[in-house]
Amino acid sequence: MNKIERTINEIAQDKIEFNEGCKKVLSDLDFNFEIVFNCLRNYIFNSIPEKTNYNSQAYQNAIQTIPLRATFTPVVILNSFSTKIAFNKLEKITEAERSKTIIALLWIFKQTDTERRNSVCQNDCGHEWHNIE
Repeated sequence: MNKIERTINEIAQDKIEFNEGCKKVLSDLDFNFEIVFNCLRNYIFNSIPEKTNYNSQAYQNAIQTIPLRATFTPVVILNSFSTKIAFNKLEKITEAERSKTIIALLWIFKQTDTERRNSVCQNDCGHEWHNIE
């Protein structure tokens, strides 16, 4: 697990406070939107149990509670399109919207991974990312 993957998982598991974790990710000297976006997309897609349309109640709840204004472009996209189409649009978002996109995706992963850890991955699932010390 590389540095950014570890930080993302620490945020999801409340080992780093959410807002501080967002700042840590976005201010990292090695920050690269494409790399972080792809990592989060993969993590989110893997944390959602419904693989047919990548939709679940936890995913919908996460979108509805993103700690950004509902009028911000990434939030509008996530609310307006199916999961895969939304992520395709977010991948090409303008540079001015990239930070908000990462914050939104970090929130979604935090919510969907928490749901997964509390249901599917109880009792020592063996996933290395769920055993961060």
